[in-house]
Amino acid sequence: METDTMAHTPVNHPLRPLYRALSLIAGAYLVVFGVIGMIQTSGESFTGVTGVRVLGQESNMLWSILALIVGIVVVAAGAMGRNLDVAAGKYLGWTLLVIGSYELATNRTDANLFGFSMATVVVTYLVGLILILSSLYGKVAPQSQAGAPRQVREGRPA
Repeated sequence: METDTMAHTPVNHPLRPLYRALSLIAGAYLVVFGVIGMIQTSGESFTGVTGVRVLGQESNMLWSILALIVGIVVVAAGAMGRNLDVAAGKYLGWTLLVIGSYELATNRTDANLFGFSMATVVVTYLVGLILILSSLYGKVAPQSQAGAPRQVREGRPA
Protein backbone atom coordinates (compact mmCIF):
# COMPACT_ATOMS: atom_id res chain seq x y z
CA MET A 1 0.00 0.00 0.00
CA GLU A 2 1.23 3.48 -0.82
CA THR A 3 2.71 5.27 2.20
CA ASP A 4 2.48 8.91 1.11
CA THR A 5 -1.13 9.24 2.26
CA MET A 6 -2.56 9.32 5.73
CA ALA A 7 -4.17 6.20 7.13
CA HIS A 8 -7.60 7.85 7.39
CA THR A 9 -7.74 8.89 3.73
CA PRO A 10 -10.22 6.47 2.14
CA VAL A 11 -9.28 4.28 -0.81
CA ASN A 12 -11.95 3.10 -3.26
CA HIS A 13 -14.55 5.41 -1.72
CA PRO A 14 -18.09 4.52 -2.87
CA LEU A 15 -18.75 8.12 -3.98
CA ARG A 16 -15.57 8.34 -6.06
CA PRO A 17 -17.50 8.83 -9.33
CA LEU A 18 -19.28 11.83 -7.82
CA TYR A 19 -16.01 13.42 -6.69
CA ARG A 20 -14.41 12.72 -10.05
CA ALA A 21 -17.38 14.35 -11.81
CA LEU A 22 -17.09 17.40 -9.53
CA SER A 23 -13.42 17.66 -10.41
CA LEU A 24 -14.16 17.41 -14.13
CA ILE A 25 -16.89 20.08 -13.83
CA ALA A 26 -14.48 22.39 -12.00
CA GLY A 27 -11.85 21.82 -14.69
CA ALA A 28 -14.37 22.40 -17.47
CA TYR A 29 -15.46 25.63 -15.80
CA LEU A 30 -11.85 26.82 -15.73
CA VAL A 31 -11.44 25.96 -19.41
CA VAL A 32 -14.60 27.85 -20.38
CA PHE A 33 -13.62 30.78 -18.17
CA GLY A 34 -10.12 30.84 -19.68
CA VAL A 35 -11.31 30.74 -23.29
CA ILE A 36 -13.98 33.43 -22.80
CA GLY A 37 -11.54 35.48 -20.76
CA MET A 38 -8.88 35.34 -23.45
CA ILE A 39 -11.41 36.47 -26.04
CA GLN A 40 -12.79 39.32 -23.93
CA THR A 41 -9.47 40.58 -22.59
CA SER A 42 -7.59 40.58 -25.89
CA GLY A 43 -6.31 44.08 -26.47
CA GLU A 44 -6.36 44.91 -22.75
CA SER A 45 -3.32 45.02 -20.50
CA PHE A 46 -1.74 41.63 -19.75
CA THR A 47 -1.64 42.14 -15.96
CA GLY A 48 -3.41 44.39 -13.51
CA VAL A 49 -7.03 45.42 -13.22
CA THR A 50 -8.71 45.73 -16.61
CA GLY A 51 -12.34 46.08 -15.56
CA VAL A 52 -13.34 43.30 -17.95
CA ARG A 53 -15.92 40.93 -16.47
CA VAL A 54 -15.95 37.29 -17.51
CA LEU A 55 -18.79 35.11 -16.18
CA GLY A 56 -19.39 37.65 -13.40
CA GLN A 57 -15.73 37.92 -12.39
CA GLU A 58 -13.01 40.37 -13.27
CA SER A 59 -10.09 39.01 -15.21
CA ASN A 60 -7.14 39.89 -17.36
CA MET A 61 -5.18 38.00 -19.98
CA LEU A 62 -2.72 36.50 -17.46
CA TRP A 63 -5.44 35.00 -15.27
CA SER A 64 -7.38 33.79 -18.32
CA ILE A 65 -4.34 31.93 -19.64
CA LEU A 66 -3.53 30.47 -16.22
CA ALA A 67 -7.14 29.35 -15.67
CA LEU A 68 -7.17 27.73 -19.11
CA ILE A 69 -3.94 25.82 -18.40
CA VAL A 70 -5.11 24.65 -14.96
CA GLY A 71 -8.48 23.62 -16.40
CA ILE A 72 -6.91 21.64 -19.23
CA VAL A 73 -4.60 19.81 -16.80
CA VAL A 74 -7.52 18.99 -14.44
CA VAL A 75 -9.75 17.72 -17.28
CA ALA A 76 -6.92 15.70 -18.86
CA ALA A 77 -5.92 14.14 -15.52
CA GLY A 78 -9.55 13.39 -14.70
CA ALA A 79 -10.08 11.75 -18.08
CA MET A 80 -6.96 9.59 -17.70
CA GLY A 81 -7.74 8.52 -14.14
CA ARG A 82 -5.13 6.15 -12.64
CA ASN A 83 -4.84 8.43 -9.60
CA LEU A 84 -3.45 11.22 -11.80
CA ASP A 85 -6.65 13.11 -11.02
CA VAL A 86 -5.88 12.74 -7.32
CA ALA A 87 -2.41 14.23 -7.67
CA ALA A 88 -3.57 17.00 -10.02
CA GLY A 89 -6.47 17.92 -7.75
CA LYS A 90 -4.27 17.98 -4.68
CA TYR A 91 -1.52 20.19 -6.08
CA LEU A 92 -3.61 22.43 -8.32
CA GLY A 93 -6.26 22.87 -5.62
CA TRP A 94 -3.68 24.13 -3.15
CA THR A 95 -2.15 26.30 -5.87
CA LEU A 96 -5.53 27.94 -6.48
CA LEU A 97 -5.94 28.56 -2.75
CA VAL A 98 -2.52 30.24 -2.63
CA ILE A 99 -3.34 32.38 -5.67
CA GLY A 100 -6.70 33.31 -4.16
CA SER A 101 -5.07 34.25 -0.87
CA TYR A 102 -2.48 36.38 -2.65
CA GLU A 103 -5.16 38.16 -4.62
CA LEU A 104 -7.29 38.63 -1.50
CA ALA A 105 -4.35 40.34 0.18
CA THR A 106 -3.59 42.56 -2.83
CA ASN A 107 -7.13 43.09 -4.13
CA ARG A 108 -7.19 46.90 -4.17
CA THR A 109 -3.51 47.56 -4.73
CA ASP A 110 -1.18 47.81 -7.68
CA ALA A 111 0.11 44.33 -6.85
CA ASN A 112 -3.16 42.79 -8.11
CA LEU A 113 -1.42 40.93 -10.95
CA PHE A 114 -4.34 38.75 -12.00
CA GLY A 115 -6.93 41.54 -11.91
CA PHE A 116 -9.13 39.74 -9.37
CA SER A 117 -12.27 41.16 -7.85
CA MET A 118 -13.73 39.76 -4.65
CA ALA A 119 -16.04 37.52 -6.71
CA THR A 120 -13.01 36.04 -8.48
CA VAL A 121 -11.33 35.33 -5.14
CA VAL A 122 -14.43 33.48 -3.89
CA VAL A 123 -14.74 31.41 -7.07
CA THR A 124 -11.02 30.60 -7.02
CA TYR A 125 -11.33 29.39 -3.42
CA LEU A 126 -14.38 27.27 -4.28
CA VAL A 127 -12.74 25.63 -7.29
CA GLY A 128 -9.58 24.99 -5.26
CA LEU A 129 -11.58 23.41 -2.45
CA ILE A 130 -13.53 21.23 -4.89
CA LEU A 131 -10.27 19.96 -6.36
CA ILE A 132 -8.83 19.24 -2.92
CA LEU A 133 -12.02 17.46 -1.84
CA SER A 134 -12.03 15.31 -4.95
CA SER A 135 -8.38 14.41 -4.39
CA LEU A 136 -9.06 13.32 -0.81
CA TYR A 137 -11.81 10.88 -1.76
CA GLY A 138 -10.81 9.87 -5.27
CA LYS A 139 -7.93 7.47 -4.67
CA VAL A 140 -8.28 3.97 -6.10
CA ALA A 141 -6.27 0.82 -5.50
CA PRO A 142 -6.68 -2.89 -6.20
CA GLN A 143 -8.97 -4.48 -3.65
CA SER A 144 -6.08 -6.52 -2.26
CA GLN A 145 -4.19 -3.31 -1.38
CA ALA A 146 -7.15 -1.18 -0.30
CA GLY A 147 -7.44 -2.61 3.18
CA ALA A 148 -10.58 -3.26 5.13
CA PRO A 149 -13.26 -0.62 5.56
CA ARG A 150 -13.14 1.35 8.78
CA GLN A 151 -16.03 -0.56 10.33
CA VAL A 152 -14.30 -3.91 9.84
CA ARG A 153 -11.02 -2.58 11.26
CA GLU A 154 -12.91 -1.40 14.33
CA GLY A 155 -14.59 -4.77 14.81
CA ARG A 156 -18.09 -3.66 13.78
CA PRO A 157 -20.20 -5.26 11.03
CA ALA A 158 -19.80 -3.60 7.62
